[in-house]
Amino acid sequence: MAQRTTINPVLPQIKPAMLRTFHARLTTWYQAHGRHSLPWRITADPYAIWISEVMLQQTQVATVLARFYHPFLETFPTIEALAAARQESVLKAWEGLGYYTRARNLHKAAQQLVAMAARVRHNRATLPNTVESLLALPGIGRNTAHAILAFGHHQPVAILEANVKRIIARIFALEKPTDAALWEGAETLLNQAAAFDYNQAMMDLGATLCTPRAPQCGQCPARGICQGKAAPESYPTPKLKKTVPTRHVTLSVLIDHRGRLHLTNRGERLLGGLWGFPQTAQETATSQSMQKGATHLGTVTHTYSHFKLVGQVELVPVKNTAKAKRCFTREEIAALPLSTLDHKVLALVEKHHRAKNHRTKM
Repeated sequence: MAQRTTINPVLPQIKPAMLRTFHARLTTWYQAHGRHSLPWRITADPYAIWISEVMLQQTQVATVLARFYHPFLETFPTIEALAAARQESVLKAWEGLGYYTRARNLHKAAQQLVAMAARVRHNRATLPNTVESLLALPGIGRNTAHAILAFGHHQPVAILEANVKRIIARIFALEKPTDAALWEGAETLLNQAAAFDYNQAMMDLGATLCTPRAPQCGQCPARGICQGKAAPESYPTPKLKKTVPTRHVTLSVLIDHRGRLHLTNRGERLLGGLWGFPQTAQETATSQSMQKGATHLGTVTHTYSHFKLVGQVELVPVKNTAKAKRCFTREEIAALPLSTLDHKVLALVEKHHRAKNHRTKM
């Protein structure tokens, strides 16, 4: 069995010759098995790399590729285009990707970069090439900064995304590693002579071989230096799954005499900038009280990172003049950024509308 470490470990030493062997094996493996065709790996544009790095936080590669990366860059091909856009347009392009703070921070950072370029009279805005300058931008942490430098500026810096963290924890047999220990491990292992390919290879290794469950240690190019290969799934110690609380709400779909729907602009941190249907909290799952004249359309559910939401959807005729002024046609709603939950509500409304029309024609 591999020796287990304390929470604040001193990393095991790796002999230079063994490290060189690991680098050579990793290079050979990456040449044969790496995901070389990913679009953010074949571009020299730091802006496109930045967009991919932010999108890939909390989101799988397949999802980003299928629906978001290319359309976003077609809509906002440059930092200037992103900065000049309305926040609502940026959120619409991000719609369905979740964690909308990422989009708002991208927008703010682009505006800061344009302002910085104007101050120094540069013709175009560019991403900085130092860690300190990148960290000063909204939404950019150390790993994102290092990824921009490694992939956009070809600097010899280590990256530490989720897959790489797992590899380092296993190589150094770290049960409960601190961020400091992981960064130390990342920098120790870095192949400075070929940092671009090395970092890409490490991410692919974690995504395909050094997986959370059932890692394929026999095929891994790190097996010669891995201290945790005897019990790889012990490193790092799996986190206990927390039971997420359930929130019960009533979602009121206010409809005016022209069939338009009332929406409000979200002000909360979770969905700030998006539009949606008014919500009223319920103390319990059975505490819903229907408004007078309302029609119950059904139930929608959605799981966020820290809680699950269960909503009872009711269709309510609008009588309030002020609310009627904030009603939208279906075409207008299609142009607004809505959360996944609110799209589920809208789907119930459309289902009710089709059923009503069908009954009318019979």
